[in-house]
Amino acid sequence: MRFTTWKDYELIDVSRGKRLERWGEKILIRPDPQVIWDYEENDPRWKNKSAVYHRSSTGGGHWEKNELSDESWTVKYKKLHFHVKMMNFKHTGIFPEQAVNWDLLENLIKNSKKKLNILNLFAYTGGASLACAAAGAKVCHVDAAKGMVSWARENSKLSGLSSYPIRWIVEDCEKFVLRELKRGNKYDGIIMDPPSYGRGPKGEVWKIEEKLFSFVRLCESVLSEKAQFFIINSYSAGLSPSVMSFILHEGVAKNRGGIISCDEIGIPVSSSKFIMPAGNTAIWTPNNLKL
Repeated sequence: MRFTTWKDYELIDVSRGKRLERWGEKILIRPDPQVIWDYEENDPRWKNKSAVYHRSSTGGGHWEKNELSDESWTVKYKKLHFHVKMMNFKHTGIFPEQAVNWDLLENLIKNSKKKLNILNLFAYTGGASLACAAAGAKVCHVDAAKGMVSWARENSKLSGLSSYPIRWIVEDCEKFVLRELKRGNKYDGIIMDPPSYGRGPKGEVWKIEEKLFSFVRLCESVLSEKAQFFIINSYSAGLSPSVMSFILHEGVAKNRGGIISCDEIGIPVSSSKFIMPAGNTAIWTPNNLKL
């Protein structure tokens, strides 16, 4: 399993369906259905939390704030800065486990012999986009949610990357790729972090089990002749690393050759030696790359 560590984020403990986390100086408790064990919550921060997210039996949930007046605050990973906000459905705007992929992207870009043009699809609040831009790549950041793209732009400003070559696109990802194909635009690397379910700006429905395979094949058409990578990330329980590896094989490697690597990504738990699984990733490269 691949993982990295932060200074501004810490997974302190996991028990009874919950995560105890430190985001900067704030302590949050959020539900995690994978935490099916039950043991004593001895760390005093279980009680002295800043906020806790409560799920509703009818779906969704709400935040209970304990003397937490800040609607948002800032955390950083290396030179990247991010706004953290307590959103609906327990999210904060960052998936900290993805930092291991930001490091991978940084190395790929810095070791390239040319300036890479990167397409980031379902790009959310911009973690991968900022990592690529900071490493020296041109980036096209695409997400269907206007609010997420605005948030990503805020993060780029916080990170001192406002003047870097990032295109900000609010559009359904499939429609955007189809348009790029017609325009003849090509990319040296593609990153996608597709949701299990989502809707585009005009109500376009995305279901990962129905759309992902055909979408990967479509995206392969906008890879440049000397493309350097294609990365898929997933949080869907139905998409194991091996499944994503097979999709990349059929959708990309079958036409281009190359190597596919896949693995789980996770977060170290401070109270134990356990690495908490937090998603899966698979990457195609034209040459051998060890994740």
